[in-house]
Amino acid sequence: MTKLSGQTPSTLGSLRQNPAFSEDRLAARTIKDEVRANLICKLQKGETLFPGVLGFEDTVVPQMVNAILSRHNFILLGLRGQAKTRLIRLLTTLLDDRIPAIAGCELHDNPYRPLCKQCRDLLAEAGDETPIAWLAPDQRYVEKLATPDVTIADMIGDLDPIKAARRGADIADELTIHYGLLPRANRGIFAINELPDLAGKIQVGLFNIMQEGDVQIKGYPVRLPLDVMLVFTANPEDYTARGKIITPLKDRIGSEIRTHYPAAVEQGIAITRQEAWADRTSPARIHIPDFIRHIAEQVAFQAREDKRVDKRSGVSQRLPIALLENALSNAERRSLAARESMAVPRVLDIYAALPAVTGKIELEYEGELKGGDAIGRELIRAAVGKVFSDLFENDNLSQIVQWFDLGGSLKIDENSGSAAMLQQLGTIHGLMDKLSRFQLGPKDPAPVRAAAAEFVLEGLYAHRRITRSEERGFAAEERKRESHANDETRQRSTYRRQFN
Repeated sequence: MTKLSGQTPSTLGSLRQNPAFSEDRLAARTIKDEVRANLICKLQKGETLFPGVLGFEDTVVPQMVNAILSRHNFILLGLRGQAKTRLIRLLTTLLDDRIPAIAGCELHDNPYRPLCKQCRDLLAEAGDETPIAWLAPDQRYVEKLATPDVTIADMIGDLDPIKAARRGADIADELTIHYGLLPRANRGIFAINELPDLAGKIQVGLFNIMQEGDVQIKGYPVRLPLDVMLVFTANPEDYTARGKIITPLKDRIGSEIRTHYPAAVEQGIAITRQEAWADRTSPARIHIPDFIRHIAEQVAFQAREDKRVDKRSGVSQRLPIALLENALSNAERRSLAARESMAVPRVLDIYAALPAVTGKIELEYEGELKGGDAIGRELIRAAVGKVFSDLFENDNLSQIVQWFDLGGSLKIDENSGSAAMLQQLGTIHGLMDKLSRFQLGPKDPAPVRAAAAEFVLEGLYAHRRITRSEERGFAAEERKRESHANDETRQRSTYRRQFN
């Protein structure tokens, strides 16, 4: 990256004296050359290119690197919650620390090659005394969310009659133009989110700037050979739909890069761990068991595979993040009410966090018939079952199941403290022995052991080896109770016949 040597130049004359910003170098170096050069420098040093973006190291990032090295404008195609906006905002890390521009210019004009008439006039009048401002990377990034109501004036610019009146100039004078977002991104990065939502005539204005470097504002031709790197984001469904994007603009986008959801649960857990607000200030010490993190992530994976969930809409990575935060808040609320020093989320809290699921999934017709809450509960149950299978694949849990088959039942109060809950769970034969699977013993905190023991019961329920209802809580499956009752009836009939 270009560094300043000596005192910061404040005029064009002093800028000329700085070798790093000589006219030959600065005038010839475009924004795409700058980003490319800084990217090459990072690659040579082995630095992380897009810090905080996980799971794209072998897929999206190499394609973005290729696009930047090729000096392409590019588009990121992906469903919601795939870090598209974060990626394009991180492009500012590939910009120089500071670059010079003519002070007060709306277009961030190059001091050696100004575009706007006002700067050309200033340069002709002041010469080497022309004042210089320095632009930081954030000042050179402009982002716009595309909506149907965006106008050409918003994007490109418009004639300003007030300017004309103040200057006493003709309305067709270039000095009367109020520039839009794209010209103001000159010598920087211009990002458009949800590109297909732009009206056709706005898209025409974009590709005209990209290819010919000129526009017409209210019929007045303006030559603006802007130095801009254009990046876009879009949903694949909208992008490919007829009439959503004009062919000439699509043809002028150099690279089309597909984003994706985490390929493995471990990647998703790492993202959720990074993004979820778990490191919070609270009277209760926060502890999240690994199996709870796996369940929260597995809910998203189950939803993405469920036929009742709309695949075109996608299941955002924000779902497991919000789910984990909500479950943790429910555990925090319980610990405060029970005056416990530790807040540990349980599977029960995952179910209580259902509002974080239902608002983030779009259902197909079959799912709509069943209802969002019912689908959400089934997704959580399936997620618990998957995590339970991974942990207890070869374990013998028949002793616990038999306790329920013999008539045992256990109803757990959602707000009960850990000590009271452990006392209830301790009555189930063989249950507490299974906590060794979590490397837990009697000396470990009660909230952690209670959460692990409850997970074992929820796992058995998810695999339909026991049942759970509002009335009885955890109990034997109905068919087993009926079979056990029939066995007792047959035994009584046998005794009766023998006695008679």
